[in-house]
Amino acid sequence: MALIQPPMLTHGGTHPARAFRMMVRDLASGNQGVTEGNDVKVREWATPGAGVRVGDGSAVITGAAWGQGSYTQYNVGDAVVPIAPTGSSARSDLICLRVEDPEYEGNRDPAADEIGYFHVVSGVSATAKTVPSGMTAIPLARIDIPANTATITDALIVDLRAIANPRRDRRLYTAFPGTPSELKYSDDKWHTWPTAAKWFIPVPAWATNTKIVTTIAGLRLTRADVYARMQHVLGTLPGQDTAIDDDQGNGTRRNTVVIADNITVTAGLRGTTQTLYVQTYMSKSETGDLAVDAATSIVADVEFTEGVI
Repeated sequence: MALIQPPMLTHGGTHPARAFRMMVRDLASGNQGVTEGNDVKVREWATPGAGVRVGDGSAVITGAAWGQGSYTQYNVGDAVVPIAPTGSSARSDLICLRVEDPEYEGNRDPAADEIGYFHVVSGVSATAKTVPSGMTAIPLARIDIPANTATITDALIVDLRAIANPRRDRRLYTAFPGTPSELKYSDDKWHTWPTAAKWFIPVPAWATNTKIVTTIAGLRLTRADVYARMQHVLGTLPGQDTAIDDDQGNGTRRNTVVIADNITVTAGLRGTTQTLYVQTYMSKSETGDLAVDAATSIVADVEFTEGVI
């Protein structure tokens, strides 16, 4: 097949619909899915009944045929989707956002019929997560309905949405202790230390998860064996402990400690600025001390990612 002519946006040219769809595909990097985390979410009715509602939002749907390109579709307000009741057996239904383009399938009339619509694939596997092969559609949710059930609640809805091009925001934060700071053993308590390991972090309004890796290079251990634990705290959310378990006696030595976490960003943190800091627990089972000084470097690598909510 030859190149589709003329190239998009050539003055005086006439462009086939497929050229626009291929432009949408290219702009979406060949991906499909919802645009943002809360788009076209499937929920129970305001008063639960025999169906579901699909909320506001937009999506990109890639054509099932090669060269078909991608479609954009958006929904304003709640769309009501009826769900048939079950009889004596349980059933799973797949709710998808479907495009039925008569150039490729079916015989709908774009001038009179809905080409993009919410479609129910009834009787799918209880583990189904994808639309049937050959269908131009994206999955939104699976409804796992018990036997003899006519009312659909949120507890029966499995969210299957994916973001077409999730956003990411990654930044590095550094600290260099200007003066020596020591943390002694013997209290079995948590301390906000090293005090230099503290930053004010803007949390994107769309973030649902963050990965944090803090490296403390040149951490001093002195006087005796050391047993301690370190962890991140983002706002009020603590991370996992990283152990410092050193058995090198009473000489002064330096170690590198890496603290890594994967933290779910709660709704209350989104769109705010939060404090990220390191805290350290000093055990009194060993009698060595920790210290940072001008030879210590601290680097925090913070990446926020977007997911469905």
